[in-house]
Amino acid sequence: MTQTLTSTRFVNIGERTNVTGSAAFKKLILAGDYAKAVEVARQQVENGAQVIDVNMDEGLLDAVEAMTTFLKLIAAEPDIARVPIMIDSSKWEVIEAGLKCVSGKPIVN
Repeated sequence: MTQTLTSTRFVNIGERTNVTGSAAFKKLILAGDYAKAVEVARQQVENGAQVIDVNMDEGLLDAVEAMTTFLKLIAAEPDIARVPIMIDSSKWEVIEAGLKCVSGKPIVN
């Protein structure tokens, strides 16, 4: 029996936890409403996301603090933490802070 790999060639990445790509998520993070921001990640996983992309690169935001806070919160949620995390940033200090918060093997973008 031969198994086809077509079902494993694509990965569904949840990008709604990205302040540069989601105005709604950006508003939650800027307002400090991390509880609702965690729900955004939960909805993505429930809707089939196989990876959660997290980006906090916003000029009005302490990106290191926001990344650290958010990643620690989603790490405490078993239904979210079961999928890999993609730390998405153009700033090395944000990537480094994110790597310190994620267990396993995260993806860096």
